[in-house]
Amino acid sequence: MEESAKKPIEELTFREGMDELGKIVNALESNTLELEESLKRYEEGIALLRMLRARLDGAQQRVDVLMGELEQTATDEEIDTNLNKA
Repeated sequence: MEESAKKPIEELTFREGMDELGKIVNALESNTLELEESLKRYEEGIALLRMLRARLDGAQQRVDVLMGELEQTATDEEIDTNLNKA
């Protein structure tokens, strides 16, 4: 296994996690692993998938917060002013 696979899952970058997940999928699809190794790799894949989803969810929350800061909601007075112009 490569260096990224030796790191704990929490220390992998998102890209390293995706690469490792791809390797796991390829190994499982190759149909060359023994049952025990297949189960071990499947469990590793599930753990990686959970970590990657959590990171994506965190990134999405950050984007939502940043987008919310950019959007300025109009006050009732501004809305009333805009309606009178129409």
